[in-house]
Amino acid sequence: MSAPRIQMYTSDACPYCVRAKRLLAGKGVEVEEIRMALGDFTARQRMAEVTGRMTVPQILVDDRPLGGYDDIKALDDRGELDPLLGVS
Repeated sequence: MSAPRIQMYTSDACPYCVRAKRLLAGKGVEVEEIRMALGDFTARQRMAEVTGRMTVPQILVDDRPLGGYDDIKALDDRGELDPLLGVS
């Protein structure tokens, strides 16, 4: 089984982005970071089309939106994140 594709939309100076990166790094997974410039409304619209949300971070696993930091932290707390990331 191949590792899932993990993507994260981020922006500079976003504390929740930092927390999400730290949580995922602790899982030892590779994350494709999609950096968005502050004030780039067009990029946020594209992200919203993919994720359904306008805020960062937004994390996707195999093109499935998981949400932001609070969402993946809640998944992790329930023991549901590792299987999605393909880690044990």
